[in-house]
Amino acid sequence: MGPVSQQNQPQGRRPSETAPDSHAGGAHPDVGSRLSPPVPATGVPDVAPSVHRAGAGTPAAQEPITQEAAAHEPVARDAVTHEPADRAGDADERPAVDRSQQARDTAETSTTQAAAADPEEDTVDFPSEELVYGRIPVTDVSPVVEGGRFPATAIPGEDIRVRATAFREGHDSLGVTAVLYDPRGREAQRRTMALVETGTDRYEAWLRPEYEGRWCFAVEGWSDLYDTWYHAAQIKLGVGQDVELMFQEARLLFDAASKEADRGATEARAFEGAAEAMTNTDLSPEQRWEIATSPEIRGYVAERPLRDLLSSSERYPLEVEREAAGRGAWYEFFPRSEGAVHDPASGTWTSGNFRTATAALDRAARMGFDVAYLPPIHPIGRNHRKGPNNTLTAGEQDPGSPWAIGGPEGGHDAIHPDLGTFEDFDAFVAHAHELGLEVALDLALQASPDHPWVQEHPQWFTTRADGSIAYAENPPKKYQDIYPLNFDNDPQGLAAEVLRVVELWISHGVDIFRVDNPHTKPLWFWEWLIARVREDHPDTVFLAEAFTRPAMMQGLAKAGFQQSYSYFTWRNTKEEIEEYLEEVSHETSGFYRPNFFVNTPDILTEYLQFGGPAAFKVRAALAATASPLWGVYAGFELFEHVARPGAEEYIDNEKFQLRPRDFAAAVESGDSLAPYITRLNRIRRDHPALGDLQNLTLQNVTDGAMVAYSKTKTVERDGVQVKDTVIVVVNTDPHATREATVWLDLDSLDLRDEDFNEDGSFWVDDLISGASWKWGTHNYVRLDPYVEPAHVLSIRRSVK
Repeated sequence: MGPVSQQNQPQGRRPSETAPDSHAGGAHPDVGSRLSPPVPATGVPDVAPSVHRAGAGTPAAQEPITQEAAAHEPVARDAVTHEPADRAGDADERPAVDRSQQARDTAETSTTQAAAADPEEDTVDFPSEELVYGRIPVTDVSPVVEGGRFPATAIPGEDIRVRATAFREGHDSLGVTAVLYDPRGREAQRRTMALVETGTDRYEAWLRPEYEGRWCFAVEGWSDLYDTWYHAAQIKLGVGQDVELMFQEARLLFDAASKEADRGATEARAFEGAAEAMTNTDLSPEQRWEIATSPEIRGYVAERPLRDLLSSSERYPLEVEREAAGRGAWYEFFPRSEGAVHDPASGTWTSGNFRTATAALDRAARMGFDVAYLPPIHPIGRNHRKGPNNTLTAGEQDPGSPWAIGGPEGGHDAIHPDLGTFEDFDAFVAHAHELGLEVALDLALQASPDHPWVQEHPQWFTTRADGSIAYAENPPKKYQDIYPLNFDNDPQGLAAEVLRVVELWISHGVDIFRVDNPHTKPLWFWEWLIARVREDHPDTVFLAEAFTRPAMMQGLAKAGFQQSYSYFTWRNTKEEIEEYLEEVSHETSGFYRPNFFVNTPDILTEYLQFGGPAAFKVRAALAATASPLWGVYAGFELFEHVARPGAEEYIDNEKFQLRPRDFAAAVESGDSLAPYITRLNRIRRDHPALGDLQNLTLQNVTDGAMVAYSKTKTVERDGVQVKDTVIVVVNTDPHATREATVWLDLDSLDLRDEDFNEDGSFWVDDLISGASWKWGTHNYVRLDPYVEPAHVLSIRRSVK
């Protein structure tokens, strides 16, 4: 592959790809009315005016219309329904009426005539292309990433929280709507937004894209005609003021509603009847009020509000990626340890390989994992090879760290001879796919001193003053067996080589890459690489193994990484866990997807070192239920907890030596967490509420070591809408029994009348123990870590 052309380099995720449809965009607000006639050329403008004085410059209305300005035109509205044309029918079948151009033409004529009559008179540019606010201001829309330069992200069927600030002058009622547009720019969903908290002007709704592609969304603000009338009439009729006038206004309102083209015949007749009743003085005011506010009329209005002065934000991009990008359970293991054999007589080791490692795939599948993640499988350098426990001296039998990539046998495009051949790897991947597993491969962009790149492309590394190549350092730690890459000396050549390597492994069935230390490479490179790879291989998923500053971790997500390691591994106290769950589910969830790994070969927290088996259960329960993505490193299910002295990593670390384990014997003796992990993964599959991130609500629990949260989601089963709610209560103290009261926010549980028992309680079933209890607003809990440190509860629905 030749050098990468700078001109042809994809520039990462671009919102310009949001929708090819002619209605997909426009920075200026879309203003219109459902009930009033189409705006005449000399009538109310699309946006508020700005004043220009004659002689001070050419008014904007007289400037030529450029292609860029035309892109900011409001959405064309259907002449009958006054709705966006893509709601009334196919945009290609209806020529758009450019009323904004008519307004500009008329304004230009008027301005010219006025100037001829009195050249000193002030003129008005009406409307102006420069204004930000629409007739109804809509601001601070989320999830919007970098002003829309990068898309927010989602997965099919995921509920996405959309928020915006909307307000208006005066006291008339305001309505706010979130609208979802599919990849072709067609309206797919429309949801009324609810006020988050009185006095904040902050509104919220949930949208759910159903399949992959580049979607977009917008927020509309509008004058709520019916609600405005309702509140005024309620006050005035109550004191006998303007009685007939209020009913005349209601008649006009209902008459206009009956003529809307998007209402069915039954609705139209209902509004016609209501309009006639409003001026029927044979009916008392009380009777007319009852008709105007009947459940039938209010139901129609709730479904299709009576709107005026409709103002829309611009459309913001939403990238919907395949499910593996945002949901999944990961299991990490070293193929070389699976089936490795030690000969005590000779003291020699025989490495495991892809053939023997299929047992690990079977084990992962039995526990319900979705992804089998492999550390680097490439040749390992000999120069400065590390020995057991990261010692500087390696023996002849020491295999070295898989992350010290490259040797005489090859580099990133080769397989370590001990593991087998490409044919063996292909068979390994095929077996994984038969089990329903995907294979994730480590992409570690670094090299051992023996890597072919060192000799062939020394410009890809950093040369020090003495002529030597700089090795990796994290003072006081030194990694003499690894050379970091330098992306500034030959960015095109290095980018082309990395792309070649990634595409090689994609051709062998790898669709997921766990990228080692991506925060040590420039963001522009990842933005380019991920976009370039996904052009030809859109199913490819990239996980960032980044434990670093929040700005960098979030920057990697914006650049294209679909998921990331997270700080969860170190969040162990109640306060730490609650704060972090709030952050990842509400503050950064529009673009950053955390994968809650409970451990890694590098990380063995003090909590696991000293918490005993209960600590392992606690961390697994939290990770598997709080995040749609979670993972474990092999050995976790065996409660491995002994650390290398002075380090937060395992003794006899598998990074530097072979570690065969007898997993089957541990299960047989009852010394394995595998059954518990299997149960958690089954619960995740059975309860779709656990597959979303943004639906997490922290619940109040009185004990200082207990954490409680819930997740709710509405799904369709056999054609029926079903609500799935899971409540999790965890005792984070692995050493002591805790008792507390859990106070539930019942609104967050989305309970209906049929979910309550006659005494006002509702049933919860513990998905771990099988026990059931009646719960309500406040509930006593007692969790003994030596028995069961967590409740994972499902609300039993429709008990009546």
